[in-house]
Amino acid sequence: MIDTSIQVNKLPELVLPAGDLEKLYTAVIFGADAVYAGGYQYSLRAYAGNLSLQELQTGVDYARQLGKRVYITVNILAHNEDLKDLPAYLEKLEEIGVDGMIISDLGIIRLARRYAPTIPITISTQANVTNYEAAAFYRDLGARRIVAARELSLDEIIIIKERTGLEIEMFIHGAMCMSYSGRCLLSSFMTGRSANRGECAHPCRYKYTLMEEKRPGEYFPIHEDQRGSYILNSRDLCLLEQLPRLVEAGIDAFKIEGRMKSPLYLAVVTRVYREALDHYRNGTFSEPAQLEYWLSQLQAVATRPFTRGFIDGRNADLQDPENNKNQDRAEFCGMVQGYDEKRCWIEVEQRANFGPGDPLWLLTPQAGVISLQLEHLYDSEGQEIDRARHACQHVYIPFNQPVANYSILYRLRQDNHE
Repeated sequence: MIDTSIQVNKLPELVLPAGDLEKLYTAVIFGADAVYAGGYQYSLRAYAGNLSLQELQTGVDYARQLGKRVYITVNILAHNEDLKDLPAYLEKLEEIGVDGMIISDLGIIRLARRYAPTIPITISTQANVTNYEAAAFYRDLGARRIVAARELSLDEIIIIKERTGLEIEMFIHGAMCMSYSGRCLLSSFMTGRSANRGECAHPCRYKYTLMEEKRPGEYFPIHEDQRGSYILNSRDLCLLEQLPRLVEAGIDAFKIEGRMKSPLYLAVVTRVYREALDHYRNGTFSEPAQLEYWLSQLQAVATRPFTRGFIDGRNADLQDPENNKNQDRAEFCGMVQGYDEKRCWIEVEQRANFGPGDPLWLLTPQAGVISLQLEHLYDSEGQEIDRARHACQHVYIPFNQPVANYSILYRLRQDNHE
């Protein structure tokens, strides 16, 4: 058993997704050390909000003021037509001064060394680095860090780090593709949208049935039980309880999936892992009540049961057809946009219908979760209203203490799938 009383001088970098500028701000203020974001081109999340070059410059400037880092994904598997405008794009990233690029394609690595030579390169999980010789090959091409393939056990990752001296970034939380490190052909085959070019339609999340050829029209659901397996839908990765092992193994960066998730998801997951790392540093990580609370927070914003993935090798709990059952689910209601000290009002941009009487909570960067007893609600004209009904409507809530911008307003509801 790892002794969590050991004091560590350097914790792993906590790297959070930033699907757009709002999510970048959210991740940073809730405790991320770094964020990874995509541009409008060359990123494997074409349907995330992503950042224009101007927004990327704004995000980098904001992060720098707080001592944080911004990495940009250039991780598509490029076709010939993708290369035409890539040199100019790389030169612009060099001018902006991003802290790193995440790349999987060998051709893009070659161009990056030529057109953005000062930007450190991280090798994406889509490059499928599963052994130390492959890692050394990328090191010799100029890479500083690799994102370990999700199929690797912790023992395999340790060997790669020891043999190559590379920094190791590892996914510790979030959705997993039912494919080889994200190289999936299902979306391209079924919808014409290539996952390897940022357009995944997520068909592995669909529900499937089985039909035997001599029984047309007779469908059988596919489930996982003691005798069989639900073939596609993976559980979500959660390595919170394994955090001490990963720190002691010398993992350099903890990466969290979710560029297309909500700011609520981002705020909750960032804060949980930030607190967990800080508790580890202080020797208080393994307190049972605290661990239980952190897990309940993560489960409230999850859509599937959790798995440890491949950290200990082959894992029987990787797949599960069921969503999380009978638990409190967090619903994103609004984003705090300001605080009026004269009237003691919080300004909130609405994201879901809410009003007086709802069981509301505020998630804040400094004070954590605060219960909010909503009795009165006002519109932008100062008129009292009964509900915030309109998308992105700005409403005002009386509150007796300042609340930081990008704090999250949410409510809990009970999901019951029985």
